[in-house]
Formats: sequence, structure tokens, C-alpha cells
Amino acid sequence: MQTEKPSRLEEFLSNPRKALWQLAVPVMAGMSLHTAYMLADLYFVGKVSSQALAALAFNMPLVFLAIGIVFGLGTGVTSVIARFIGAGDKRRADSAAEHAVVLGILLSILFTTSAYYWGESFLNVLGVPDELLPMAWGYFRVVATGYVFLVMSVFFRSILSGEGDMKTPMMIQGSGTVLNIILDPIFIFYFDMGVQGAALATVISQAMPTCVFVYLLFFREHAYITFKFKNFHCEYGILKSVVLVGMPASFSFIVMAIGGIVFNRILIEYSEDTVSAFQVGTRIDHVFLLPVIAMGAGLMTLVGMFQGAKRIELAREIILYTTKRSLLVAILMGGFFYVYAPQVLSVFTDNPVIAEIGVGYLRISVFSYPFIAIVMLVGRALQGAGFGSPVLVLSLMRVVLISGPLGYFFVFFMEKPVEWVWIAIVAGMVVTACASLVWLKYAFFEQKTAS
Repeated sequence: MQTEKPSRLEEFLSNPRKALWQLAVPVMAGMSLHTAYMLADLYFVGKVSSQALAALAFNMPLVFLAIGIVFGLGTGVTSVIARFIGAGDKRRADSAAEHAVVLGILLSILFTTSAYYWGESFLNVLGVPDELLPMAWGYFRVVATGYVFLVMSVFFRSILSGEGDMKTPMMIQGSGTVLNIILDPIFIFYFDMGVQGAALATVISQAMPTCVFVYLLFFREHAYITFKFKNFHCEYGILKSVVLVGMPASFSFIVMAIGGIVFNRILIEYSEDTVSAFQVGTRIDHVFLLPVIAMGAGLMTLVGMFQGAKRIELAREIILYTTKRSLLVAILMGGFFYVYAPQVLSVFTDNPVIAEIGVGYLRISVFSYPFIAIVMLVGRALQGAGFGSPVLVLSLMRVVLISGPLGYFFVFFMEKPVEWVWIAIVAGMVVTACASLVWLKYAFFEQKTAS
């Protein structure tokens, strides 16, 4: 068992381009199912009422906040494990995985406790209208009960991704997504639970994959990574490596969550329907993000392994290859959504006002797709090599320095129509993409990567 995974490393070193698709395709399949779940969730909640859709929209930044912290630290786990495996250091790879599990348990306790004590107050601060607050809090309270499953499933997936196994997490989490799609209409309509039914379906569908991960990793010893908690002791060097890569990524997700809060606050100045349309539009954007996120996940693992194996030239080759392919995807999908925006929006809402605003958002948003691809892939490549700070700096630049202030200025000072808010979002992405390319050139093409 212990010799199986290093042979995978040799295969990756011999054919990086093939390795990228071996890693990316399972992620893409899993993300496709996840996006199908998000769109189905949106579809069913939208059938309840436009108020239910708005309540869900106000919840998303809070949910995204917790997800962002966990996913950020998960990238740190993946990067560290990949570099240890690339360097042939299995003991420290095992130790990094054990640290991830302990960290996940601690975060689960922290998130759940915070949500129950301050969740309703957070929603008030976000500007949720009084008439929507009971519905919004009902959703968030249920989701918070399942934070432990969300957190642990992300860390288990990150551990397997670090050793180059993308297929197993895809199959496990894909089954959870299918379960969620099945449970949504049952809880929402059959049991007449509304948005709380959608939240309960989410919790159950997160619990199932977590239990499967636990069985495979601790009882079946499915992975190359092995756990020996009897001998566990905190190694601050490993923890530091995870945090140095993961925390900036976590903070970048927090910045994006704050950005969602800010834009909801700006858009509510127009109407609740505008907030709902923004929610629908950003969910549709996730369809485009599917292949880019998948390629980014594969890219991070490969760059980490190549850097650990001291094969920097392979890291450069796979970065250029992945970026070109992602730009092609961005152009093709952007063109499709621009042309068929009305038809796409009609699937998720029968409210003509929400549909009209959503079409306007989508037909401006698609111009940011190539720049989104660049920013995401550059960030993943730098994380794989052990550079954590660029992701945070780029997110701060986009949200705090450009998009947020521009959107606020257009609405509250210039009193422009909502289309100017969409333009502000695109402008932030364009500038950030240019800055990320400069950072990439400095990190990979003019200097050696971090050790």
C-alpha cells in the first residue's frame, strides 16, 4: 500500500499534462454535481417565494464565511501534504493529515457555538429586513447544526487531494449532492418546511459523506496517508506551514464574504428583487467556474509535488498549459451565457423583474470570466508552491480597494442604475488579474519558488 502512491508521483512527473486532467476531471465531475445541487436549491427555494429567495441570499455571506475559512486552511493542508510526498517524506505527510483532523474538530466547535450565540445578531447587522429575519434566521440556525460535517468533509477531501487522489472525494461528495437534490423538494414542499427544509437537506447531505470519509480513512485505511493518533504531538513547523498557506486563503474567502455582504447592502437600496437576482446570477456564474476550479485544484497539487521534487521547470510548464486551457473555456462559456441569458434565467425564476435584472447582471458579468480564470489559477499555483499571501492581497485589492468602493460610489453618490454595480465588479476583476500576472511572473519565471 505504501509504495502505490509514490508511483503515482513518478507518473505525474513523466507526463504533467496528462496528470492535470487525471486530477481535474474527477474534481470537475464532483463540482458539476455540487453546482447542480446549488442550482436545484435555488430553483426549489425560488418556487416558495421571492422573499424566501431573498432570505437565502442574505444567508449566503455568513455560510460562505465559514466555508471560506475551512477551504482556505484546506488548501494549506493539500499544499503541505503534496510537497511532503513530492519530497518523499511520508512521516511528515501523515503528521500534516493528523494536524488537519485535530484542527477541523476545533473549528467545528468554534463555528457552531458562534453561530448559535451570534447568528441572529449577525443577520441584523447584514441589514436583513424585519419581515425576512425570521425566515433567514430559521435557515441559518439549521445549517449551523451541520457545521461539523461541512468542516470535516472539506479537510478529509484536502488530505486525499494532497496525495493526488481526486476521484474518491468526487464519488463520495457527489453522492451527497445527489442526496441533497432528492431531499430538497421532500423537506421544502412535502413537509412544508420552506427554507428550513432546504437547510435540513443540506445538513443531512453533508453528514453522509463525512461518515463515509471516516470509514474509508480510519477503518479501511484507503489512503496512502495513515493516521496514528496514539503517537500524535503538535509539530509547530507543520502547523506553521499549513497556516502560512491556508490562513491567507481563509482571509481571502472572508474578504469575499464581506464583499457579498457589502453588495447585498448596496443592492437592497434598489429592491429585494435585485438582491435575489444577484443571488441567481452568481449561482449561474458557478457553472463557468466548474472547470476552472477543477483545473485549479489539479494545478495546486501538481505544483506542490513538482516543487517538493525540485522540478520547477515542470511547474512552469503546467501553469502555462492550464492557463491557456482555462481562458478558452472562459471565452466559450461567456459567449454562451451572453446569448442565452434570458433562457437560463427563466429556469430559476418566474418573476419577470428578477429575471430582467438577472439577465442584465449575467450579460455584464461574462466579460469578467477570462480575468476570473487568471486570478484563480495564479492563486492556486502560488498556493501549491507555498506562497499564501498573494491570494489574500489580490482579494483585498479586488473587493476592498476597487469593486466595493466603486459600487458604493456609483449608487450612493452618483445615483446610477444597478448596471453600474455590475461594472464595478468586473472592473475589480480586470485590475486584479493584471496584478496576479505580475506576481506569477516574479514567483515562477524570475525567481525560485519558496522552499
